[in-house]
Amino acid sequence: MKKILLRFFGFIAILILAFLWLILNPKPAFAQINTINYNNINLENRDFSKANLAGVTFVAAEMRGTNFQGANLTNAILTKGVLLKANLEGANLTGALVDRVTMDGANLKNAIFTEATLTRSRFYDADVTGADFTDALIDRYQVSLLCERADGVNPVTGLSTRDSLGCR
Repeated sequence: MKKILLRFFGFIAILILAFLWLILNPKPAFAQINTINYNNINLENRDFSKANLAGVTFVAAEMRGTNFQGANLTNAILTKGVLLKANLEGANLTGALVDRVTMDGANLKNAIFTEATLTRSRFYDADVTGADFTDALIDRYQVSLLCERADGVNPVTGLSTRDSLGCR
C-alpha cells in the first residue's frame, strides 16, 4: 500500500513540476519568430507577387487591387479584409484562414485553397478557373455560386475546380 501511495504522489509531483516548468518558462513555446503583421493597414494596389507570406496576418486590411500572383500564403490569416479585384492567380493559400473577406471580382485562377477556411467570405464575380478548393471549409451558399462558374483544372494539383468544390 505504501508503494502505491509513493508512486501516486511521485506521479503528482512530476505533473506539478512539468506544469510549473511550462508556466514559468520565459520563452513562449508556440510563438513565431519574425512574424509580419499587416493589420488594419491600407495595402491597396500593393505588389506582393511571388512573395513568401506564409503565416503572415492581414487582419482588417484594405487590399483592393493588390497583386498576390504566385505568392505563398500558406497558413496566412486574412480576416475582415477587402480583396476587391485583387490578383491571387496561382497563389498558394493552403491552410489559410480567410474569414469574412470580400473577394468580389478577384482573379483566383489556379489558386490553391486546400484545407483553407473560407467562412463568411464572398466571391461574387471572382474568376475561379482552375482553382483548387479541396477540403476547404466554405459556406454552402458560396459553394453553390462558385459551382455556377467553376471550370478548369489546377496545373499544380491536377484537380478540377468543380470536383474540389463538390459540384454536381
